[in-house]
Order: sequence, then structure tokens, then C-alpha cells
Amino acid sequence: MDYPLLDAFLTMLYFFLFALWIYLLFVVITDIFRSSDLSGWAKAGWLIGVIVLPLLGVLIYSVLRGGGMSERAFEEARRRDALYQGFRAGAVQPRAVADELAKLADLRRNGEISDEEYQREKSRILA
Repeated sequence: MDYPLLDAFLTMLYFFLFALWIYLLFVVITDIFRSSDLSGWAKAGWLIGVIVLPLLGVLIYSVLRGGGMSERAFEEARRRDALYQGFRAGAVQPRAVADELAKLADLRRNGEISDEEYQREKSRILA
């Protein structure tokens, strides 16, 4: 088996260039669908251009509309961040308020906390 080191290097280079090309193609297609300033026909035209003549279509799209790609990606990231703000770990209560109040009442009934401590913790839980 004769496979020189340079051939192995070139094979790896071609593989990574192909992977980069596929990634770039997906980024451009995603940006086409993400663009709110394009009409449906314009999106269809760009998509046909990118699929029929991939290299030329991606290059032309990058030259003509590449400046707005980062802005559209930033707006999408901001939109997703706004959607997930309600799902932060601090926003989700680990236990129900009723369970906390029941435990607090048990502590006061057993004499482990005073009435002042009970009222203070109750107002903290209910706030």
C-alpha cells in the first residue's frame, strides 16, 4: 500500500474544504429564509440560484447581501434570547409556594422559629 504523506495531507485538505463549503452553503440558505426584506419570489430566486449554480450563487449572494447577514444573525440571536429569558434557572421555582409555607408553619409550630422570623420568611416567600 503506497500512500505518501503529501497525498494524505491533500486528502485531509480536500475533506476540510468540502466541510467548509457545506457549512457556507447552509449559512447562506439559512440567511435566505431568515431575510424579512426579501419577498417570496426573491427567496425562491436566490434559492434556485444557490442550488443550480452553487459556487457562483453563494459568491454572488455573499457580495450583494453579505453585509446584512451578520445583522440578521444578530437579530435572530436577540430574538431567541428574549424568548428564553423566562426559562432561566432563577425564574423557575424549585418548589411550590404552598410547600414552603407548610414547612414554615411546621417550623413555627415546633418552636424552631419565632413569630417574627415566621412573618419575615412568609413575606419573602410570597414576594
